[in-house]
Amino acid sequence: MICLSKDLRDDYVNAFARGAELPIYDYSYNWKDSDEPILIRGLGKRNIIKYCIENNRDYYYMDSGYFGNYRQPSNPKGWKYWHRIVKNGLQHTDILQVRDDRLRRQLMRIHQYKHHTNENILLVTPSEKPCKYYDIDLKKWRKETIAEIRKHTDRPIKIRDKETRRTRLSNTIYHDLQNTFAVVTYQSIAAVEAVMYGIPAFTLAPTAADPVCDKDLSLLENPTEIPYRKRYEWASSIAYGQFHTEELRNGTAWRIINETS
Repeated sequence: MICLSKDLRDDYVNAFARGAELPIYDYSYNWKDSDEPILIRGLGKRNIIKYCIENNRDYYYMDSGYFGNYRQPSNPKGWKYWHRIVKNGLQHTDILQVRDDRLRRQLMRIHQYKHHTNENILLVTPSEKPCKYYDIDLKKWRKETIAEIRKHTDRPIKIRDKETRRTRLSNTIYHDLQNTFAVVTYQSIAAVEAVMYGIPAFTLAPTAADPVCDKDLSLLENPTEIPYRKRYEWASSIAYGQFHTEELRNGTAWRIINETS
């Protein structure tokens, strides 16, 4: 595997590469001369991802984990400890047949559905990098999505735009979910957070929550209620797709990726 680290200074890529005993290269490395899989982090290098897709070349994508990076008993300061690594995709979209040990170790709870009746539709907008990757205009997408929501419900729409990480730590999505009937998003991890919290979610691009979400906004007033057991198996699965920083360093991430790919 070719691990690409910006200026050789990407702490998370470097930690993973050292834990896996793999070489580290800068983005200037002529990786096209090899057919080895590539590891990259973030959507800033979307051209590499698209090259790999077009040329049927394996790649591994690293980005923020699905859960565990907010303040909680196992992470009281809300450090960005958890990172997902996905083979040939941006997010895990299949349910793996795995144990629930990693979910239990991460102390994550799957809530029963809240069954709210008079609350908001929470529209979580995509940030700049996904917009560039999927080639969408944010203002146009927001306008068109609101118009589509309005066809199917007269509930108030609350918009949650992407803020800085510091702001998100003090104003987490869970504040907004308190008064939410359903979440609509493009590809945000907000869908994962909503489903685990017991709020139905609708996703309009590939997300890790796809197995437990709807995609048809005509169902907004009657979202599909996914059985608890399936949501638990799904959460157990994505827990096997994200790794603590220490697991990057000690080789656990590399071992699990090889076992589950």
